[in-house]
Amino acid sequence: MRLPVLLCLALVALASGGQSPLQRRVLRELLEQFHGRSNVQFLFKEQAVEGVEREDSSGTFVQLRVSLVQTSCSKRAQRRHNCRPLESRRKPVCLACYKFDRGDVPKVLDKYHNCGPSHHLAAKEIKHRDEAECRAVEEAGKVGDGLYLPGMFAFSKGLPP
Repeated sequence: MRLPVLLCLALVALASGGQSPLQRRVLRELLEQFHGRSNVQFLFKEQAVEGVEREDSSGTFVQLRVSLVQTSCSKRAQRRHNCRPLESRRKPVCLACYKFDRGDVPKVLDKYHNCGPSHHLAAKEIKHRDEAECRAVEEAGKVGDGLYLPGMFAFSKGLPP
């Protein structure tokens, strides 16, 4: 009885690719955003995913670099489960950086994504811009020393006696 349960758990772990729930959420949102583009006519699947996840006092930072591959299915297709990858077609690479708060149901504090051909994202200018944008996303929610943000403090004055 224990062997089938262990096998099921192992299959679930393999299917999720060892990704955290936040990483899966970022991947899902990235794919929705990518497929929402007007110039994308076919469905794309993730071919490889590299992820970084860091926690600090202000929340959780997730950075994913996702290699996509075009499939044989149109993005308007009803059946999306048996779409085979087309190796000779487009293979964009996407970078996604998200910062989540520390709530029970984490809310997105800030996000950035950029998708393009793999040679496009390797260009120095784009790489520097991506790094700067991701640093800014990672800093979201942090409070600097001596920095006052609206709503940070509330004061009330009592009524005179």
